[in-house]
Amino acid sequence: MTITTHANPLVQKAFGAPKSELHIHIEGSLEPELIFALAQRNNVKLAYESIEALRAAYAFTDLQSFLDIYYAGASVLLHEQDFYDMTMAYCERALADNVVHAEIFFDPQTHTERGVSIDTVVAGIDRALADAEKRGLTSKLILCFLRHLSEADALATWDAALPLFERYPRMIGVGLDSSERGHPPSKFERVFEQARAKGLKLVAHAGEEGPPAYIYEALDLLKVDRVDHGVRSIEDPALVTRLADSRVALTVCPLSNTKLCVFDDMTQHTLKQLLDHGVAVTINSDDPAYFGGYVNENYSAIVEALKLDDKEVYTLLRNGFEASFVTPVERAALVAKLDQYWTQDGSSAVA
Repeated sequence: MTITTHANPLVQKAFGAPKSELHIHIEGSLEPELIFALAQRNNVKLAYESIEALRAAYAFTDLQSFLDIYYAGASVLLHEQDFYDMTMAYCERALADNVVHAEIFFDPQTHTERGVSIDTVVAGIDRALADAEKRGLTSKLILCFLRHLSEADALATWDAALPLFERYPRMIGVGLDSSERGHPPSKFERVFEQARAKGLKLVAHAGEEGPPAYIYEALDLLKVDRVDHGVRSIEDPALVTRLADSRVALTVCPLSNTKLCVFDDMTQHTLKQLLDHGVAVTINSDDPAYFGGYVNENYSAIVEALKLDDKEVYTLLRNGFEASFVTPVERAALVAKLDQYWTQDGSSAVA
């Protein structure tokens, strides 16, 4: 395992801390090197001549420009072993960043429209997560609906996936991702209602490129347990107060937000403002292969740009465990592990 060092002692301390990751698209962890290896293995022709040419195309102007390349990269995933290899590569990076619990998104519609069954997708991902668990990385799986597709398509995907929730205990929820503009959460109210009736956990991307109104819809119509991104909530003081009071967590992805031009640079990020208002903000990597870093790089970028202090970094780390979909006993154990690490040198106190 590679140990990353950093000149900032607080960043270095954050690197070594046990942490969660609650907003990671497994297809977005597919590095160019693995894309080309799988393309060769599966005889898939890519639009890019080399790894360097593909990486050079990662100059995104908005969410849609990223998604175009994201879906092209996913075209190399055809067999169970491909999904295993992709997931295990992410797990290796997560373990290197001291992630001890991850809640992972996957997009079945990205694959079923290419003739790959949901069973194939989940079997490969789950097998890798089971292997990673033996090495200390616990995990959950969240099936996400692609919001640029129709409600009917989401409902069909839900019906096809239902047996898998019984077969794979790691699958505990549903989410909503893909291009936000023009696709409000209300479009998927019925499929979320069905998932809620089954007792599943619910999350949705809202308030990244979409307006605060989309966050209200996610809360009031979809009745989500967590909001993914949510950084534009700062535009609505009443919404910020509601999020803080209800402790509905935001799974924020700093490098993603700047890479997709939600903010011009990291110093403009709203994370510290939200944290100052008591919102349960968490740090995550989103699509790390495309956005320039896994979870530790996200901690480094935000701590440096916003000049966060020891207490704020600890709060971000703890929020990640508090907002995770684990049992109360498991949550207490994770927080205790963090507290032991954070105070071991005697320089920090925890609440």
